[in-house]
Amino acid sequence: METTQGSERFEEPTDYKGFKGRLYRVKRWMYRDGRPNLLARAMNHVSVLHFSSGILAPRNWMTLEVPGRRTGRLISLPVAVADHQGERYLVSMLGEEANWVRNVRAAGGRAVLRHRDRETVRLEEVDANLRAPILRRYLDCAPGARPHFPVDRRAPLDQFERIAARFPVFHITSERSERTEQGARASNKARRR
Repeated sequence: METTQGSERFEEPTDYKGFKGRLYRVKRWMYRDGRPNLLARAMNHVSVLHFSSGILAPRNWMTLEVPGRRTGRLISLPVAVADHQGERYLVSMLGEEANWVRNVRAAGGRAVLRHRDRETVRLEEVDANLRAPILRRYLDCAPGARPHFPVDRRAPLDQFERIAARFPVFHITSERSERTEQGARASNKARRR
């Protein structure tokens, strides 16, 4: 079955039958044209509150905060952080046209990740030639993103290489200064006393 994602078409994997197939179609419908519909926006709002609190949320489920490129207003959205070879990455499950990708680029890569605490980060775009193993790892740790990718999470790496240019990947670098870390250690010592 051929499906649209944003302005591009891709072949839907044929092994998505029954309940799983229906669920995947609903999830793609929620982000038709690369933007969340009303239901997806409501669910994202709940997820932002849940992921930010860090309560009963896996440690790779976080909230991304980035200023809007037009208004400057802080935009918050739920994300799944992929870990690969000891590094952390954000992946756009909706591809190049996702608003958060445009906002991050306009902000020069400056953003905040929240999971209990706030972490100021720098997001640096990863070259398309290096994205394939990160995309595969992302599909392992972000089940909600699987319906938006035209390959199965267990597909060979060469299939991920074919689609890598369509899905932006950002390397996460923490911008915690030594002074901030020293201050945190000092306050932890004070709490223990």
